[in-house]
Amino acid sequence: MSTALAPAPAPPRTLVGFSGKDSPEPALINTCVHCGLCLSSCPTYRETGLEMSSPRGRIYLMKAVSEGRMSLASEVFQGQMSECLNCRACEAVCPSGVQYGAIVEASRAQIQTAREHASGTGPIRPQGASVGLIRAFVFGRLFKSMAMFRGFSWLMKMYQVTGVQWLARNLGILKLMGTSEMELMLPRFSSTFTVPKGQVYPAEGTKRQRVALMPGCIMSTAFAHVHEATIRVLQKNGCEVVLPPNQGCCGALHTHGGDLDGGRELARTNIVALEQGGLDELDAIIINAAGCGSTLKEYGHLLHEDPAWHDRAGKFVAKVKDVHEFLAQIGLNTADLKPLPVKVTYQEPCHLAHAQRITAQPRQLLNAIPGLKLVEMAESSLCCGSAGVYNITQPELASSLGARKIENALATGAEVIATANPGCALQLAVELKKKGRDVPVRYIVELLDESYRGVRSKSLA
Repeated sequence: MSTALAPAPAPPRTLVGFSGKDSPEPALINTCVHCGLCLSSCPTYRETGLEMSSPRGRIYLMKAVSEGRMSLASEVFQGQMSECLNCRACEAVCPSGVQYGAIVEASRAQIQTAREHASGTGPIRPQGASVGLIRAFVFGRLFKSMAMFRGFSWLMKMYQVTGVQWLARNLGILKLMGTSEMELMLPRFSSTFTVPKGQVYPAEGTKRQRVALMPGCIMSTAFAHVHEATIRVLQKNGCEVVLPPNQGCCGALHTHGGDLDGGRELARTNIVALEQGGLDELDAIIINAAGCGSTLKEYGHLLHEDPAWHDRAGKFVAKVKDVHEFLAQIGLNTADLKPLPVKVTYQEPCHLAHAQRITAQPRQLLNAIPGLKLVEMAESSLCCGSAGVYNITQPELASSLGARKIENALATGAEVIATANPGCALQLAVELKKKGRDVPVRYIVELLDESYRGVRSKSLA
């Protein structure tokens, strides 16, 4: 009697190759010619010296997954997609024009989708329950509802001013919870928020332009004072400033974190808000945060496969201007600037210098302020290590890059560090605090505002 052979066990399921929606385009991946000119500009390569921690190394991994030679579940692949800051410094120096930001964001989206649909028995680890809940709340609720975000910001403000923060720090509660380093990144929330309700701020003197200001999320709460300074500077430069209602988060954290659908939802919300606010009558849409500006300018790419929104996104993007770019373009009003005798060094936000390629204009504005002395720091455009939630996902590299940046800034002897992005401002402030150095971090528009008003803030006195 013959005995049938038992069937061989099924091979473990693998996730080889990209698939479905938001797959990195092979044509974009293959644009890289592996010349290596990007290596010296990459912060993680500079820190680790590892080929895999460079843009070239990561593109090699993306190509391997795309061609089915490596699994999406590979820990090396997932680790390198997480370790990348997406600072875009490689794009700025690439002779082949590789769209690195687009392919790394698509790769993260593929990983995130696989995690969300993992069964627990497959080759890729499913998203942990706590991580899933946090992502669902932060990406799905908090940043999509400005009412909820302002409510949360108010609670953080109460935490700071009622003494609870002091108790949590001094009683060791934060250390016990393992959140002391993370809590240092909490911004000092403003006493007032910038809420767009259709407000109109008239131009001073002859009206030259009608512009809208994008308040955003963290900028409209923790950095509302920067919006106030921005509005005053725009008014001084002959701009009528409007705040069309229903604007919200730009979607930067979503797109960088692999939630491209969430980013698209926020993009559509903002496009509609500006259309309803009279987009055709605007000369420009002004943004004063580098990371937000970069994302707003890429709405066309984000919605390029949506025929109902692609043209609308293009019309929106055509009017988005970084505030430094805009002021330099229309010609800064220098007649009303008053002396501001202070020594300043400029820390370049990655998404201003590399993604938007705006480097000369911020310096042009600083040099226009009478009495202000601009001193350049070494590695001014090397990432400070902020990069959205990078401090949480890669705390050691983030801290190392932050310390490196501060050492370069302090070496100039500057009395003020100027920047143009909330994440950078928070990262710099934390590293200064660690070193016990009381050097203020200010936005360029704040320095312009003080020069126009002829009033020095306490931090500059």
